[in-house]
Order: sequence, then C-alpha cells, then structure tokens
Amino acid sequence: MNSEDLFDQKNILDLSFFNFRNAITAAFYANKKLEILRTNQNFIDFFPVLGNVTNTYFPDVLLQLGVPGKQIEAFMADLEQKGSVLIPELHITVEGEERVYSLLSTRTTDPDFSYLNGFQGQFADRTTEWKLKKEKEALLEQKIRDQEIIEQKSVQLENLATRLAKYLSPQIYDSIFSETEDQSHTHVRKNLTILFSDIVQFTDLSDTLEPERLAVVINSYLSEMSTIAINCGGTVDKFIGDAIMVFFGDPETEGEVEDALRCVEMAIQMKKRVAELQKFWKRSGVSDGLHIRMGIASGYCTVGNFGSDQRLDYTALGSPVNLAARLQSTADEDAILIDENTHNLIKDKVQCEHMGETIPKGFSRALNYYKVFDFLSEEHRSQRRQLSHIGEHVEVNVIDGSNIRAAINELREIQVNFEQQLADSRTPQDKTDT
Repeated sequence: MNSEDLFDQKNILDLSFFNFRNAITAAFYANKKLEILRTNQNFIDFFPVLGNVTNTYFPDVLLQLGVPGKQIEAFMADLEQKGSVLIPELHITVEGEERVYSLLSTRTTDPDFSYLNGFQGQFADRTTEWKLKKEKEALLEQKIRDQEIIEQKSVQLENLATRLAKYLSPQIYDSIFSETEDQSHTHVRKNLTILFSDIVQFTDLSDTLEPERLAVVINSYLSEMSTIAINCGGTVDKFIGDAIMVFFGDPETEGEVEDALRCVEMAIQMKKRVAELQKFWKRSGVSDGLHIRMGIASGYCTVGNFGSDQRLDYTALGSPVNLAARLQSTADEDAILIDENTHNLIKDKVQCEHMGETIPKGFSRALNYYKVFDFLSEEHRSQRRQLSHIGEHVEVNVIDGSNIRAAINELREIQVNFEQQLADSRTPQDKTDT
C-alpha cells in the first residue's frame, strides 16, 4: 500500500492549497489537463464575473476574462515547453474598470501523490503599480517635451539676441544683458568724447542711385565705419540716415585723455578707410566717390535710457553732443574738426591746426575749433591695419574689414588658380626644360 491509498485525496488537496488560502494574490490549482481544482477567496474577489470555476479548463477562464488569444497561446506554449510561465502584464476589465495583473504559473510534481501533479498559479494585482508607472512615464514624457520646448525657446532667444545685437553697440548690449535689475531709469553724468560723421551731399546721392545700389553703398559704408568704431572701443550710439554718432567714456572708460585719443584715432581710421574704398563705391554707381566730414567734442553729458515706456534709446545728451554735430556740419570735405576741450586733451600727441572761432547754432559765444591731421608718433601711425594694397601688377581692396580671415582664404584661392593657369599655359618644351 502506498501513501496515496492511506490519505483522502480531498484532504491532501486542501492541505496542499493551505498556504494560498490567505494569500493576497488570486491563487488557483489545476490538474494535468489544466482543469481548475482549487481557488482561494481572492480569486473569487478579483474576478466575480467568473463565479464557480471548479473543473473549468483554465485557458477558457483566460478567454472569458478577455485575455487575447495570442497571449493564451503563448501561455500554453511556455507552460508545456518550460514548465513555468510569467506574463508580467495582463489587462483585464473587471466590472467596467481596466485593471492590470501579472500571472505566474508553474508545473507541480509529487512522487507520492499523483493527483498533486498538475499546475498552480496566481494572479497578482499590479493596477496601482501600473498606474504609478504610467504616471511616471507621463511625467517623463512631459519633462522631455518641456525640455524640447525650453531648447526651442533657448534657440529662439539666442537668435533674437543675435538679431538684437545688430541694433545695439556691443558695450550697450553687454551692459543691458549683464544687469540683474532694471536700469532703465538710471542716468549719470559722465565726461565723454563724442563724434558725429556724415556723407557729403548724401541727399543728392540718394536721389540719383537706384535703391539696390544705394543699399549696397550705405550698408558697406556704415558696416566699415561701425567695425572701426568698435575696434577702437567706441560706443555706436545711432545711425541717422548716413550720419553716425559714436561716443567714448561710457559704459567703459580709460580716462578722459585716452578716450579722446581713441576717438580721434577712430576718426582718422574712418577717413583713411573711406579713401581706400573709393574705387569700390565708384564701381557701385557713385561716380564721384564718397566723402565724409566729422566733428568731435568733449565734455560732461547725461548718459542713460531716454524715451517712453514703449521704446527707449540708450544715448547721451548735453552741449558736447550738440557741438560735435555743429562741428561736423561746419567741416570741409574729408576734414575732422574738434573743439577746444578735445584739443587740450590730445594736443601733445596729435597734429592739429587752429581754424579760428565760430559761434555754432544754439551757442551764445564764440568757440575755438581745430582741424586734425594725424598723430605725431610714427610708431603709432605704423600700427594701423591696412586693408588695401596697390602694387605693380595687383590691387587689393578688402571690402569687409570685419572678416580678414575670409579675405586671406580668398587670396589663397586666387593664388592657386593663377598657379594652375600658369602651369597649363606652359609649352611642352618648357615642361621638358623643367
């Protein structure tokens, strides 16, 4: 007599299933034919729609719960081939609510009790965990979308800042974007040196040139003058048609003497650069070329943002500004005029000529003014960058002085092309001799 004959089958099954009675999972036990023999109370509570499933074929139970046929087939195949199966995510609708379960099932074997050889398994309710996972995934996706939006906005802001930089002098741009507080109503008194410059007879030029040619001429002129102003440390205040206003001493200053010297150096470089580009402008339709006149004055001005709540200009106001404008209008073609204050600051280093006295419009008394020629120091003059070269065979004029590297690369390409043409033009005899 074996053990199986000594014990009641029902009692043995009950004892074998004892550990699952109070489990928090929905547990079941089935025979070899996958016919359910036992379920715990949670199985009934989890799936009330099933009712009594004793002796029911387990795959039919899965089908009744709405498990897709492919998942049932995969479950059966794994159970047959591997002896165990784990389905981590089963979506089952219970009383109109979608819930998520994991299903673990495995083959059971017992050498003493043949009726214990079957399959046992359990459904674990993962709905809360699944919802938390979905919420986490949703948050992660939202974070990714937010990051993409932030990156897009950053690119837009960078592009905006790049475009905005073209409307502001670099010093003013840096000053605005480095401030942590609103400085729009801050105004200060500073000792500045101001330059006004314009093109002689520009009105006639604008009336005779085609719009496209005029744009080429004026944009090239303003670009070159702005590059020189920035390289000399000046703050480009504004363009008024063809006129340019530049000042030194704000937002950065190297002292009133050095500010005045840098302003005069800038004016001299501007004058020389205009002379260098005459042939370019004549080819662009300006038959007589371009000629400019400049006025420079020094003194205390009020600097800050002026305007309305809708639009502000960072600029300088004061009599030196007006005087620089008046001197500019007084100057002859290609001349640089300065006031007495500026002359007193630079006279030891710059050659000037006293031109007499004048009573500028808006001023009540006569003022001395001077014409600037150049710096006295040969060493100083020799340090200026040359953007034009006229040789015996080649004439070079660099139009865009802000991009010397591109000009050098272009000259190298021209050299290579000429060398190739020279090689192609040589006779066979020349090549043999070589």
